[in-house]
Amino acid sequence: MERSLFGFIFRYSKREQLMIVPLVVASMLIYFATLDLPKAIINEAIQGRRFPSPDATVAFLKIHFALPAFLGGETLRLFDGFALHQLPYLFALTIAFLSLIVVNGGIKFQINTMKGWMGERMLRRLRYALFDHILRFPLARFRRVKSAELATMVKDEVEPLGGFVGESMITPLFLSGEALTAMFFIMFQHVYLGLIALGVVVTQAVIVPRLRRRLLALAKQRQLGARQLAGRIAEVADGAAEVHAHDTSNYERAEISARLGRIFRIRFEFFQRKFLIKFLNNFLSQVAPFLFYSIGGYLVVVGRLDIGTLVAVIAAYKDLPSPIKELIDWDQQRLDVQIKYTQVIEQFTVEDLAPAQLHEPIAAPQLPQSGRLRASNLTLAGEAGTKLIDGVSFEVDLDQHVAILGSHAAGAAELTQMLSRLVLPSSGSLEVGGVDMIKAPEAVTGRALAYVGPAAYLFPVSVRDNLLYGLKHFPRREASYEGAQLREQEFQMREAKRTDSTLLDYNAEWIDYLAAGAAGPEEMEQRIVEVLQTVELEETIFELGLRSAVDAAQHPGLAENALRARAAVRTRLAAPDMQGLVEQFDAGRYNRNATLAENLLFGTPLGKLFDIDNLAHNDYMRRVLQETGLTEDLLKTGHKLAETMVELFSGLPPGHEFFERFSFIRQDDLPEVKAVLGRAADAGLERIGEAERDLLLALPFKMISARHRLGLIDEAFEERILAARRYFAERLPAALKPAVEFFDATRYNGAATLQDNILFGKVATGQAQASARIGALLHDVLEELKLRPHVVSIGLGYQVGVGGARLSSSDRQKVAIARALLKRPAVLVLDQAAANLDAGSQNRIVTSILEARKGRCVFWALQRNDLAERFGHTLVLERGRVAEQGRFEELKARGGALQKLLSAG
Repeated sequence: MERSLFGFIFRYSKREQLMIVPLVVASMLIYFATLDLPKAIINEAIQGRRFPSPDATVAFLKIHFALPAFLGGETLRLFDGFALHQLPYLFALTIAFLSLIVVNGGIKFQINTMKGWMGERMLRRLRYALFDHILRFPLARFRRVKSAELATMVKDEVEPLGGFVGESMITPLFLSGEALTAMFFIMFQHVYLGLIALGVVVTQAVIVPRLRRRLLALAKQRQLGARQLAGRIAEVADGAAEVHAHDTSNYERAEISARLGRIFRIRFEFFQRKFLIKFLNNFLSQVAPFLFYSIGGYLVVVGRLDIGTLVAVIAAYKDLPSPIKELIDWDQQRLDVQIKYTQVIEQFTVEDLAPAQLHEPIAAPQLPQSGRLRASNLTLAGEAGTKLIDGVSFEVDLDQHVAILGSHAAGAAELTQMLSRLVLPSSGSLEVGGVDMIKAPEAVTGRALAYVGPAAYLFPVSVRDNLLYGLKHFPRREASYEGAQLREQEFQMREAKRTDSTLLDYNAEWIDYLAAGAAGPEEMEQRIVEVLQTVELEETIFELGLRSAVDAAQHPGLAENALRARAAVRTRLAAPDMQGLVEQFDAGRYNRNATLAENLLFGTPLGKLFDIDNLAHNDYMRRVLQETGLTEDLLKTGHKLAETMVELFSGLPPGHEFFERFSFIRQDDLPEVKAVLGRAADAGLERIGEAERDLLLALPFKMISARHRLGLIDEAFEERILAARRYFAERLPAALKPAVEFFDATRYNGAATLQDNILFGKVATGQAQASARIGALLHDVLEELKLRPHVVSIGLGYQVGVGGARLSSSDRQKVAIARALLKRPAVLVLDQAAANLDAGSQNRIVTSILEARKGRCVFWALQRNDLAERFGHTLVLERGRVAEQGRFEELKARGGALQKLLSAG
C-alpha cells in the first residue's frame, strides 16, 4: 500500500484526473467571458457608447481575426454577425450572459460528477485493500489491535478520503484558475484596484494557514480519542458479564465519562479556533469592497474610471474570496486527510503480512490424500523472544490419530495452530503427504487442514450456514442474471475491475458439495445430519426446529405435514392415559394454559401491531375493550396484580426464580410500579394519568391462569374475554387483518411455532411430567410420519446470534467441530475442543469422532490425559519440546513424562 496519500491518489486515479483538466480549462474561459460581459452590458448596451444615434446598429457575434504581419496583416472575416439596435443588443448580451452561466454550470456539474465517481471508486479501492490486509494479518496481530478499532478505521476514518480524492488535484486547479482569472480580469481593468485585491488575498493566504496549524494537532487528537473510545466501549460490551459480576459498572461509567470529557475539551478548543479563523477570513474578505467603493468611487468621480469598469471589478472581486477561502479550506482538508491516511496506513502496515499469492483463489488445487505428516524442528518464537515451541519433530501416517498432552504452558495450543497453518513457525518444516504446508497457498491448507479451538467462533447466521462455511472456497456454479439484474451485475463487475477488487461473484454457488462427500443439496442435508449425530447435536437441532416459527411458503409441504402430525397427535391425546396433557384451542372456550392476550386474540400476532407488549396501546384493541366493558375490569385486575407482585418481590434477591415465573414486571421496573400504586392509593384508580393506566392495563395480558394461580380470572371474567374475542374478530378492519393469524384447526398458523401448530394447544401446567411426555409423543409421531428430517432441516435455519450467543457454549463447540468434520480434511486438528463438555459427553464424542475419522488423521490436544489411550499415537510436551512420543500404553509403562502428567492430573 502507498505510504503517501498523494502517491496513492496519483497512482490509481491519474487517468481520471487528466480527463477532467480540459473541462476545467473550458470553464475558466467561459468564466472570464461572464466577468467581461457585464462591463459591455453597462457601457455599450445601457449607456449606449456604441450607439451614437437612435438608428445606429452594432454587429452581434461578429467573428473577425486580424492576421499577423508575416501572414499579410489582413482581417479574416469568418462571420459578420447580426446587426442589432440598442434595445435588441441589450437583450442579446443579457441572454448571452445567461447562456454562458448555464453552460458553465453544466460543465461544473460534469466536473463534480466525475470527481464524485472518482472519489467513490478510490474509497472502495482503499476499503477493499484494508480489508484484504486484515485477512492477511497474522493471528498475533489481532491480540494487539481491537476489532472495533479496525472496523472504525475501515468504515469511518477513511470516509473523508472518498470526498477528498476527487478534490485532491482538480479542486486546487479549478479554484486557483478561477481566482487567477478573476485577479487577471481586475488587473486588466485597473492596476491599482488589482493591487488592492492582490494585497488582501496574500494577507488571507499567509495568516489563515498559520492559525490553522493548531487545528491539525487538535484534529489528530480528536481522531485518536474517538478511535480509543470505540475500542474501550467494545471492550466493556465484550466483558459485560465481568462488569456486572464484579460491580464495576460505575467504574466503567467514570472512565468513559473521563474519556468523553477529554474529547469534549479537544472538540471545544477545535471549534473555538475554527470559528475565530472564520471570523478573520470573513473580515478580510470585506476589506477589499470597502477600498473598492472608496478608492474606485473616487476615481469614477474624478473621471479616471468609468462606472462599468468599477461595477465589473466589484463583481469580479465578489467571486474572488470564495475560491481563495475554498483553497485555504482545501489545504486544511488536505492536511487533515493526510494525517488520517498516514495513521490508518501505519496501523495496517505489518512486517509479517501474508503474501497475496497465498490467498489466490484456486478452483481445484492438488490436495494431499495419503502418505505421512512430517514435522521437522518446528520452532516458534513469542513476542518477547522466548521460544514457545522449541525444535519439535515427529512423523506419523495420515491415517493415524494423535493425542497431544501437556499443560497449557507446554505449548500444545501453539503446536496445534502451527499444524493447522494458522501460525507460521519461526523455523522448521511441515509436510503433509509430500506437500510443504509452510509455503502452500491457503487454497490447499484451508481444504486439507481443519482446526477447532477451545472457544470457537460462530458467525451471526443460521446453524446451516455456519456448518457450510468451511466449504465455500471457490464459486462452483455461476449465478444466472436477467434483465435489470444482469445490467447491474455487469456494472458491478466493471467497477470491481476498475478498483482492483475481487471479480468473484458473491451470489454464485460457493458450496463445494463434493468436498463434503455429497453430490448436491439433498445429499448435503444427509451429510449434515451424520456429522450432527457424530457430535451429539442432532437432537438439539430437532428441538430448535420444533420451537421455530416457520413460514410455510418457504418450506413446500410443511403445512400439509404439520396438519397430518396434528391429526395423529390429537388421536394419541384421546387415549385415557394422555387426556389432559394438552389443552387444545377451542373458539368457544377459554384456554387456561394460554396467556390472556392469546385468549383475547385467539391467534398469533404478525409483526408488532398486536404484540403482547403493544396491546394496551393499540387503538383498535382499546376500542374493543371499551365497547365490551373490559377496560375497567382489566385495569382493576392489573392493579391487583401489581399489588401482588410488589408484595411478592419485595426483599427477593436479583435473579430469583419468581422473577422468571411471574414475568409481568421486570425487577428494574419495580420502583416505578410502586410509585404508580402509591398515586393510585392517594388519588384513586380513576384519577391516575394516562401512562399509568396503560402500565396497569398491560399487566394482565401476560397472565396464564393455570400457571400463575393468582385467582384473578374467574369464570365470569373468562366469559367476558370470550365475548371480546368474538367482537375483536367480527369487527376487525380489513387493513388490520394481515396483523393477526387466527387459530384454525384446519389451517397451518405461520406465526406460531411448529410445536404449537402440531399440538394446536398448550401443554397443561400442573400435570405430572406433562412436558416430557408430550415431547416423547411428538418425537414418536414425527418419526412414524417420517417428518423428523424435515424438522431438523427447519432447526438448521435457526439464527445463532452474534458469536453464536443464542446457543450454549457446548453447542457452539459442537457446531464448530461438525463444521470441521463436514469438509473431510486430510488432517483434523482440535485444541481442547470438547473441554467445556461434561465427562460423559467428552467420552462419547471423542469416541464418535475418532470412529468417524477412521483412516484419516486427527491431532487432538486433550484436556483429560486419560482420553489419550483411545489414540494410536501420543505426543507429550514439556516447555515447548516433545518430551516423549509413542503408544499410550508403552509411554505409561515407561514411567516418564506421561506418568508424571497422569500422576499430577
